[in-house]
Amino acid sequence: MSALSENILDKLSIDNIKTQVLKNAYGNDDTVIAGMDPRFLLAWYCFFGIVPWFLDNVALLLLLFVFVAVTTKLAKVAPLVLLLFCVGVFSQTGYLLLVALFFGGDASTVLPLLVMSLKVAVVSLASITVFSGLDPDKLASGLLWYGCPDQLSFSISFAYRILPILMEEFQNILLSYRMRGVAPEHKTFFGKIRYLGYQIKIIIQAFYPLMLNTAKRSRTTVEALELKGYRYAVQDKRVKRMKLQMLKAGKADYLFAGISVVWVLVSVCVSRIYF
Repeated sequence: MSALSENILDKLSIDNIKTQVLKNAYGNDDTVIAGMDPRFLLAWYCFFGIVPWFLDNVALLLLLFVFVAVTTKLAKVAPLVLLLFCVGVFSQTGYLLLVALFFGGDASTVLPLLVMSLKVAVVSLASITVFSGLDPDKLASGLLWYGCPDQLSFSISFAYRILPILMEEFQNILLSYRMRGVAPEHKTFFGKIRYLGYQIKIIIQAFYPLMLNTAKRSRTTVEALELKGYRYAVQDKRVKRMKLQMLKAGKADYLFAGISVVWVLVSVCVSRIYF
């Protein structure tokens, strides 16, 4: 039991969470998904992120779920993100099944909840696949190519880039709280539970200083951008053409798009014939 509790605490440590988040955002450059053109990925995401909400066929949704699960595997998503995905799906729809059965529901309750769960799962895995394989520059360039406003595409790219700074700032604030406080003894099992509660408490307390420091850093960044002429650069068409020169579709992009279309068509046919 002691070894199990220590293993759980190690997985929930700030250092491990920071490593998992940064790996998912910046450590997937060598995957199949990361090597694709962002325009194809964004178009693929628009389909798998919107269409499932209008489907009610369980077999079709299940086949789409299998496909996006394979793409998530190819994207080499961090285990922490997959854990949050499982917890999120259950917290949104899974618990409703247990509550319905507890209050007198029957087997007829399972089907509509299963449909809802599959919809959420397909859309969530599609989101994880795409945004795990897109670095800030590719994501911003893809959005810019589709006509997204320059300020919006830059804001999304900047949010990705500032993520490591936020994680480092958050860790520094937590360390400062630990230096000024006394952590409870955590050699016993109940001591580890109290220590976990202590960790959650200082995380909550660190929220306001983090937001304040982030606002100060953001102001400095905006002033630096203005000094370098960012406002005028985004309005110049030559700058836009230079940014979009990196977008080149290859055989892998057309192959991925073709496999996706074929899988969707086969899934529709199978769901109509056999179900």
